Amino acid sequence: MTVAITRFEEKIAGYGGDGPKLENCPVRTVIDHIGGKWSTLLLLALSEKPYRFGELRRLVPDISQRMLTQTLRDLERDGYVLRTVFPTKPPSVEYRLTDLGHSLFKALCVLLEWAEANFLAVKDARRSFDERNG
Repeated sequence: MTVAITRFEEKIAGYGGDGPKLENCPVRTVIDHIGGKWSTLLLLALSEKPYRFGELRRLVPDISQRMLTQTLRDLERDGYVLRTVFPTKPPSVEYRLTDLGHSLFKALCVLLEWAEANFLAVKDARRSFDERNG
């Protein structure tokens, strides 16, 4: 008896030599940093215009300085954000989206629009679930 291989199994079969290794999955690798709590907000802000660090800190007041720094570094490492240091006293640093960052944000817009349109439905589903499993 043969077992049908699912599309998921087919996709991940090639990610590792001896079998599926999800850490080699392109989708998982790319989504890892952009799925974070702060990444989407920072990408949204930077899609409008470049910002200095302090401006981003004020735009997202709930984020700690440490988390803002780490998230910007992750986005820079992945090629979505460009960090430019200007030789002023004190030095000022500006962050802007790269071409890759703009293309990511274009794709992310569909998800952001979906989230906005379906926010209340998700909130109601969570409330209903919590009441049933409370």
